[in-house]
Formats: sequence, structure tokens, C-alpha cells
Amino acid sequence: MDEHAPIFVISAAAELAGMHPQTLRQYDRLGLVEPQRTPGKSRRYSMRDVMQLREIAMLSAEGVSLEGIRRILELENRVTELSQRVHELEGALADELLNRPGRRVFAAGTEGEVVSVKAGTRLRRANSVVVWRPLGGER
Repeated sequence: MDEHAPIFVISAAAELAGMHPQTLRQYDRLGLVEPQRTPGKSRRYSMRDVMQLREIAMLSAEGVSLEGIRRILELENRVTELSQRVHELEGALADELLNRPGRRVFAAGTEGEVVSVKAGTRLRRANSVVVWRPLGGER
């Protein structure tokens, strides 16, 4: 079952969350939970919404204010979005590395930068000799 599918009417969601339906309406008005709406404007809650309502109840029981709860939920949702984006980018990077196997070789440049090198290619190295002598030391 898709956790984002809007399948619960307000009475069922309230029962699953252990709350009164009026509390769900208030949380909707405050933006703590945002159920989807039917064409007739009835609220439909997903399992994700119900889990969020349970988290709201737990935070409220611990003494967190509604504004604090709103901020916590906002940050948790942002972390989830960013985690999904990182996962997407990791997949894209892995695909790119597989599609360009010769581009995975690299070397350090003269200034310490990373230089891409085709597989089987050697970089030219400077062959100068540098002599180091300590200041004020014997020669």
C-alpha cells in the first residue's frame, strides 16, 4: 500500500491517530497536517498523515508547543526531501561512472588539483632538481 494514498476519511484517521476529528480539523487549519481533498472538499488522510498525527500527539504530550511541532515537522520533511535528492544524485553519479569507465582515472596536477586522465595515459612530469639548504646552516 502506498503510504501517501489518501484513503482515510476524517473519522477513520482520527481513530487511527487516537484523536478527536475536531483536533484534525484544527491541525489542518494550522498547517500541521495537510490532507488531500476530494472534489467535494472532504478531507482524505493517508497513512503518512496518520503517522504524522501520532508524532504530533507524542510531541504535544512532551510539552512541545504547536509552533515548535510545526517547525520540527517542517525540518523532518526537509531532511526527507534532501535524503531523497542525495539518493537520486548518487544514482545519477553511479550511472555516469558506468557510462564513462575511462573517465574514472585521475591524477594530481602540479598545483594539487585533480586532473582527469584517460585510462592508459601517463602524465608528463617535470624532471627539475630542487636543492634545499637550511638558512644559516653549513654548506
